[in-house]
Amino acid sequence: MTQSVKTMKLNLNGLNVNCFTAGETGPPLILLHGGGVDSAIISWGEIITPLADNYRVFAPDLPGYGESDKPDVEYSIPFYVEFLENFMNALKLEKASLAGLSLGGGISIAFALQFPSRVDKLILIGSWGFYSKLPYHLLSYWYTQSSLNEWSYQVTAKHRKLVKWMLLYSLFGDPNKLSEELVDQVQQCLQAPNAAKAFASFQRSEITRTGVRSDLAKRLSEIKHQTLIVHGTLDPGVPVEYAKKAHQLMPNSELYLMEGCKHWAQKERPEEFIRVVKAFLKK
Repeated sequence: MTQSVKTMKLNLNGLNVNCFTAGETGPPLILLHGGGVDSAIISWGEIITPLADNYRVFAPDLPGYGESDKPDVEYSIPFYVEFLENFMNALKLEKASLAGLSLGGGISIAFALQFPSRVDKLILIGSWGFYSKLPYHLLSYWYTQSSLNEWSYQVTAKHRKLVKWMLLYSLFGDPNKLSEELVDQVQQCLQAPNAAKAFASFQRSEITRTGVRSDLAKRLSEIKHQTLIVHGTLDPGVPVEYAKKAHQLMPNSELYLMEGCKHWAQKERPEEFIRVVKAFLKK
């Protein structure tokens, strides 16, 4: 049975949130997208409907992204954990499985640590939170604290070739898997007003000179939930060694490596990703 994707609008203490949802029965599954210029439909467009055959799927645009509000706040891990708590409360979800990509993975880890009884299973893809320091940490710190961060978004937005290069450099391992439609979609997101606002704020909040402020990596061993770690072997943003170390630290985790993929493994090979996730959730 093919499930149709619907859009719902939520007001969370004055914060307007856009959410895609599908599936009428089964346990709830919340999909949390990444940072940069991501959104729910970019990260999970191919994923929502297939998973909705057995689950009630919710894929919100995180505050600062997509069609959700972009308030003038400090975007941080604690901010997004509070958002997720309010989101689940509004939907009357006592417990849900969480699937998080990159930034969404970090939110999922932090939420599971703070509210363990409200999380069923975890799925982490190219996840934030696997490290106490980023690759080339001091360079990343300097870059994210400077105006170059926002400036790079503005420049890239003007040139479609730059958008495509960025996607191939960091997000897609196989150029043949990158559609021209996705290039156009990402360029449109880059051209939106204040496209860099939320992620630039998050980076300035979380990346300090000496390490990551919300240091989730040192607490990974505390997570007892069944966890599936999915990781592209060529991910330049979160090198695969971090995923392997996280798997060693998390007692009830399993690791699935997507050979040749980069940071958007679920987008590059969605059929493979869906198959692995469905098998994990059935256990």
